[in-house]
Amino acid sequence: MLALMRRSRAISRQLENTPGLIGFTFRAKLLRHRFWTLSVWDDETALTAFVGKAPHLDAMKVLGPFMGDAAFFRWSVKGHELPLRWDDALRRMPSPQA
Repeated sequence: MLALMRRSRAISRQLENTPGLIGFTFRAKLLRHRFWTLSVWDDETALTAFVGKAPHLDAMKVLGPFMGDAAFFRWSVKGHELPLRWDDALRRMPSPQA
């Protein structure tokens, strides 16, 4: 958990300085070891650029074996739908386990 928390702070700083990011938030159920990220991007290119750079890239290499069943969901939104809400995001998942 300490490694996750340390890397989460570094990734938050990376996100704050990443071109193309509109906004992000994290959600965690620490005792259940369940974690989510909800982010909004200008486009897929901006998201891909973020994912492929340190510290995010390094964190995924280290934490990947502990992530279990990771799943990714993408959908398009209009500006008037922002900011995104967690209840809406969880409804969009095939089987939310929030």
